[in-house]
Amino acid sequence: MKIAVIGSNMVDLTSYITRMPVLGETLEAPDFSMGCGGKGANQAVAAAKYGADVLMMTKVGDDAFADNTIANFQKAGIDTKYVQKVPGVSSGVAPIFVDKSGQNSILIIKGANQYLLPKDIDDAEEDLKNCQLIILQLEISLETVYYAIDFGKKHGIPVLLNPAPATKELLIDKACQCDFFMPNETELAILTEMPVSTLDEVEAAAKSLVDRGLKNVIVTMGSHGSMWISKEGKHLVKPFKVNAIDTSGAGDAYIGCFACCYVQTGDILSSMKTASAFAALSVTKRGTQKSYPEKEDVLKLLKE
Repeated sequence: MKIAVIGSNMVDLTSYITRMPVLGETLEAPDFSMGCGGKGANQAVAAAKYGADVLMMTKVGDDAFADNTIANFQKAGIDTKYVQKVPGVSSGVAPIFVDKSGQNSILIIKGANQYLLPKDIDDAEEDLKNCQLIILQLEISLETVYYAIDFGKKHGIPVLLNPAPATKELLIDKACQCDFFMPNETELAILTEMPVSTLDEVEAAAKSLVDRGLKNVIVTMGSHGSMWISKEGKHLVKPFKVNAIDTSGAGDAYIGCFACCYVQTGDILSSMKTASAFAALSVTKRGTQKSYPEKEDVLKLLKE
């Protein structure tokens, strides 16, 4: 069972801070780390780490970061046939700031990610047609996202869209053609222009998308768990209580693990529970991909 991730990669430049400096101020930060990230890459690595066969389609730059990113995919067992370098362009980078409570603020510079085009999907058609799920995010051009959605529909391949980072430029009617729509509550609020401060409000906002044709909306809500809304109703999956150190990449961890479990079992609720455990363990360590747990640790937490 193969999953295709058509999306972004970034080099994560993470600063651990006591607070953000005000304008014109210079502050010393306690620590720094560099790692491989990007929503697409994170989701691909999470899926692969839980046991999925993953094909990654992305673009890297013509710089020192590129080879390291490709090697990182290969180390995770991901098919890099369609990870291609763009001459004269920088790789995508993401400066991340993590405060004392483990909450993060992120900037992204797309770099080579902007050069992932519909033509690349056409060039990979024969390999993509053999995949059981396509995962998309919004760190690549919307034109490519829409083309991938159409490709999935044309070939009968389910599509999972993580609308992150959220943008009001996203055509909701196009997004509603996906089989799975997986925002966090902040992204849901931006895209629906509805409040999400309570579980009832999250449900109402998600239901507004189901009413427009979406089959499944799964909202990740951090320490409040995750919620699945479909025409059949609502299901709430409770979170696992852990000591959060760094929440960077937790949503991607959830999505990648969910995708792996779903293509293997077809069971949405069970996949959500496993993904919740995977994501919970990921926030107990620093970093994005390097914080992702081993499968046996996830299974242990699920038993507990």
